[in-house]
Amino acid sequence: MLFSSLVFLFTFLPITLLVYYLVPRKVKNVVLLIASLIFYAWGEPVYIFLMLISILFNYFCGMDIALKAGRKSQVRSLIFTIVVNLFILGFFKYYGFIVTNLNAILPFYIPYRKLELPIGISFYTFQTLSYIIDVYRGNVDVQVNLIDFGTYVTMFPQLIAGPIVQYADVERQLRERKESLTKFGYGAWFFVMGLAKKVLLANTIGSIYENIAAMDGMSVVTAWLGCLAYTFQIYFDFSGYSDMAVGLGKMFGFEFMQNFNYPYISKSVTEFWRRWHISLGSWFREYVYIPLGGNRVTVPRHLLNLLIVWFLTGLWHGASWNFVVWGLFYGVILITEKYFTGKILAKLPGAVQTLYTMILVMLGWVLFFSPTLGSALTWIGNMFGQGATGFMDSQALYLIMRNWLFWVAGIIGSTPFMHLLGKRLVFNEERPHTVLAGCLMAGLFVLCVAYLVTESYNPFLYFRF
Repeated sequence: MLFSSLVFLFTFLPITLLVYYLVPRKVKNVVLLIASLIFYAWGEPVYIFLMLISILFNYFCGMDIALKAGRKSQVRSLIFTIVVNLFILGFFKYYGFIVTNLNAILPFYIPYRKLELPIGISFYTFQTLSYIIDVYRGNVDVQVNLIDFGTYVTMFPQLIAGPIVQYADVERQLRERKESLTKFGYGAWFFVMGLAKKVLLANTIGSIYENIAAMDGMSVVTAWLGCLAYTFQIYFDFSGYSDMAVGLGKMFGFEFMQNFNYPYISKSVTEFWRRWHISLGSWFREYVYIPLGGNRVTVPRHLLNLLIVWFLTGLWHGASWNFVVWGLFYGVILITEKYFTGKILAKLPGAVQTLYTMILVMLGWVLFFSPTLGSALTWIGNMFGQGATGFMDSQALYLIMRNWLFWVAGIIGSTPFMHLLGKRLVFNEERPHTVLAGCLMAGLFVLCVAYLVTESYNPFLYFRF
């Protein structure tokens, strides 16, 4: 079930909110847990059992690790729990990838059946791992209430696409949180703005990318336009979904971390990754990079640590060599900026820094959206004239003129301009215009619903992760 589906907007969410606010405080988490399981089972009726097994397994393992605090056996319990979680993730996500690569090098063929990837397994596995590791470290108390733990793992606002919520961030909120009309209003605003990003911008610009990707041949300009369309699509798609998750969290009394901070205005790739998918970066820093030694090691070891983190980041996104190369691509760039080009880059004009960053990010997105590494290299070759049908043709001109409004909207929407304008005119702290805010939300919501009623193109890119 998508947040941007009519079933969710007009059936699931209203009923869940109504029941949630009618029941006593002590059973609100029960309502959230049941609603979240229904939400997940709607699209994954079989894999709901896998999720329930994961909840029970990590709940009892967390208890076991807490009981063994200070003993050598605690480390064995931790390792066992991590290995089982990663095995389940690896089996469903990487089994086909591993067998396919073995079949390419072995003198015999290993038959296998392709498995459907359980939606959101990468996200909820990382969440349970954060809980287990923090219990071992003593950073959080073990959760003895199975309902509260199940609510944390399955919470539908961020279950299938993040942000990745570390247990430490919501430990207290699971027990005690306050709902209010003001928080609900801000949550509704976040949700509607995210819905507009997803439906009005990501879906529309995404259809432009789909049309370009389906072409047999393309000019240099067309190749760049296709890459630009995907660059806008994935940002508005994922950040819009994250905004909806943050908004839903507020509506139920939770505070989730911000997952995007206008990454396309970054002046370096290093800054870009501080602004893009913040929760994932925080997770890898906390549970992989720092345990490896971070930057408090020798230079060769630091380089290795960065490459390990970015190899895993790429692999987390998908079972394909282009994702691995995508991760290492960023690892090499970040190492280069850290040790060689960072100081030089900082002396350049801001516009040049942003242009440099966006060119590298767009090249990275080609590796990301291409089905294979070979097709990615072909697309990049077209962007630089290799194999292209020419520099500029009538098709490219048509794409520019026909969709100029969406190109402009994509550029403006990628900056803080609209947020600052809204803060000044609508959410002015001295004179908040609640009526105007309500009218704007209602107008955007009606536009989104009109799109969903009339259009069938409504994908979500991060479902495959």
